[in-house]
Amino acid sequence: MVQSLNTKVALTAKGISYLGIGAQYGKFLVGDRAFEFFNDNNVADYIQIPWANVTAVYASVARHRVSRRFRVDTDRGSFSFSSPESGKVLKAIRDQIGHEKVLKQPTLISRLKALFKKQDKKKGV
Repeated sequence: MVQSLNTKVALTAKGISYLGIGAQYGKFLVGDRAFEFFNDNNVADYIQIPWANVTAVYASVARHRVSRRFRVDTDRGSFSFSSPESGKVLKAIRDQIGHEKVLKQPTLISRLKALFKKQDKKKGV
């Protein structure tokens, strides 16, 4: 059995991890020391991310609604997750790492605008 890094759990929610090929269904534990994901089918399949290693958390927001998918960026890479309760999960994460690290993911249109502005600066326009 895997030992949890957390001593206190603030939130437990169902979710999906998109690490590797395919999706893995399991549960999120948001606690005082780490963000954890435990697979339902294989107990040895787990992800534990201490709060000290989290650099940012990105979520898609459209029409004032938070989508199910979110991404946790760490100093060693990024991890994609989704949850039907993503709003609650993101609020619990925000309580642990702070407001400034939970960010809105850029939309496709904003990325294209930034790309065109970058090209205009290169041309000198």
